[in-house]
Amino acid sequence: MTIYIPLPSNEAMAAELADITNSELGILEYRRFPDEETYVRLGSDVSGKAVELVCTLARPDPQLPGLLFAAYTARELGASSVGLIAPYLAYMRQDKRFSDGEAVSSGHFARLLSGAFDRVITVDPHLHRIHSLDDVFSINSKVVHAAPALADWIRTHVDKPLIIGPDSESEQWASDVAGRANAPHLVLSKIRHGDRSVEVTAPGLENWTGYQPVLVDDIASSGRTMIEASRHFKTAGFSKPICVVVHPLIGGEAYEELKSVSTRVVSTNAVNHVSNEISITPLLVA
Repeated sequence: MTIYIPLPSNEAMAAELADITNSELGILEYRRFPDEETYVRLGSDVSGKAVELVCTLARPDPQLPGLLFAAYTARELGASSVGLIAPYLAYMRQDKRFSDGEAVSSGHFARLLSGAFDRVITVDPHLHRIHSLDDVFSINSKVVHAAPALADWIRTHVDKPLIIGPDSESEQWASDVAGRANAPHLVLSKIRHGDRSVEVTAPGLENWTGYQPVLVDDIASSGRTMIEASRHFKTAGFSKPICVVVHPLIGGEAYEELKSVSTRVVSTNAVNHVSNEISITPLLVA
């Protein structure tokens, strides 16, 4: 028997997972003491059950102690296994020591989770030099791709879409989404000058007059790539693009700026955000 137990703010996804799989939905009591330490209590019987903790790891630092405490407690209380469903998996981007003394956080974070869980499931992790999660995790790992859900939404909601990938590394991913949506695609040429400074061009864009640009990206944190690309389409005589994001980490003024230069901003529920319109939950149990 499987029991899905949500960490705070993951209740809706855990409930949907339990409903889809006809499984039990567990209860976790979770609060902070006045000194900011974390209190965790499993409110459901987990003995002999396969526990799946559901916790998207956007802004992970405040969540991590409670997540680990819940995992170790479930094991102590007799769970047959303990898995982590983390639609967004943090700390995967720092996969190399770019400057002397830097922590290669992807490997450290993977080892931390590998010590607490038997398996991990995530959605389109932000990998560059890491070929596979198996390169950094010592437990079973599974990557779910959001492309089918994105393509379904685009095919249903956009007339004459032109799928735009954010950079050359996204060619295979953008072409997959485009193929599923029966749409053409191209990729941007991007030069990043810093965390918040991006120069963007769109080679070949002039060949697609009359199409609706659809910017598709796996992650939006500062939002600079999408913002600069959106401005480029306007100067090139195209309508404002529709922005579709798997992991919407963008917030505050950056999100408001992105909305102002795009027709619409849409994201998956891999990360809780006001722009959530696309559910990837069924893909997690496919």
